[in-house]
Amino acid sequence: MRDDIEQESASGLNGFAGDGAPIREDHAARLRRGSIWQMLAIALSLVIAAFSIYVLGRAVSAVSLSALREAIAATSAEQITAAALLTVASFLALTGYDGLALRQLNAHIRYKTTALASFTSYAISFTLGFPLITAGTVRYWIYSQVGLTASKVASLTVIAGVTFWFGMVIVLGAGLAFHASAISKINHFYALINTLIGLAVLGAVLAYLVWVTIRHRQVDIKGFRLELPGLALSLGQIALGVIDQCAAAGVLYVLLPSHAELDFFTFAATYVFACILGVASNAPGGIGVFEAAMLKAVPVASEEALLASLVLFRVIYYLVPFLFALAFLGAHEGFHRWKGLREAMRGSEEEKVLEDEINPLRRWYRDNWRLK
Repeated sequence: MRDDIEQESASGLNGFAGDGAPIREDHAARLRRGSIWQMLAIALSLVIAAFSIYVLGRAVSAVSLSALREAIAATSAEQITAAALLTVASFLALTGYDGLALRQLNAHIRYKTTALASFTSYAISFTLGFPLITAGTVRYWIYSQVGLTASKVASLTVIAGVTFWFGMVIVLGAGLAFHASAISKINHFYALINTLIGLAVLGAVLAYLVWVTIRHRQVDIKGFRLELPGLALSLGQIALGVIDQCAAAGVLYVLLPSHAELDFFTFAATYVFACILGVASNAPGGIGVFEAAMLKAVPVASEEALLASLVLFRVIYYLVPFLFALAFLGAHEGFHRWKGLREAMRGSEEEKVLEDEINPLRRWYRDNWRLK
């Protein structure tokens, strides 16, 4: 998690008793540095996206459409069923992200509301991209109806995002550390280098766990203060993140035509790395970038077969949950409006009964004269 902490240090304030110009200059310098980093990030995203489109274009241009259709048709019902079940497992783990975040915020929300907010926000943000905007908007829409404030929803979104990245980092680090030789065939690094990178990643996670265990930790993010989860909740975040990432990787893994050349843990690390490239590109759902990375990294006998697996993966893990999320949101909004209308009608009836009790003459007039 990147922390944006904007506060003046004590040493930076000493000796500036004038009109405050040096302080304004320091603030302006920080803004310029932030703009430079943003421009570099945008440039990197564009480079990743452009290179991925080039790689994907070359791969697709060599693919026969008839062979692609045959590869999709060759996917068995057992593979489709297994992919669907693993998709359900992944999204169930995602609902736990919100559950842990709500526990950290001491907010008591029923699980069905938590599951609806989590599932719909992730299903929509995975497909449309820009998760902080899309997921945050969907979450606020649902959670605000049960009394959660905007700041609480923002904190929840950040904590859930940390859980998501925990899973990616752990899976990638473990793959690099314990399957270094297999991954060397993919990234062409020496096995020792992969092992060192993986151990460094896992060591950073361990250091974070020690850091939040010693005492309560708080960070300032975009103007609001957030208390980080302690050891117990952090371990829960790691467990849920790993389950989610492994289940998501398993969806694509079971759709592959052959698993002989790549064991699951090596494949999972490769999958996570492709997902990270997709996130870095800022493309909606990492589309194009993810496919290009997998086409380059996964050894298969036929590119048509791998591309068919990627197409089915997009349909099962992205498109189908997205459609379900839209349906659930529509049903939820319809039920919410009907509930409000029913309460308004009940309130009107109670008001009429109260008026009749207060004014018997009006009741007699309505029951006798108006009926005639």
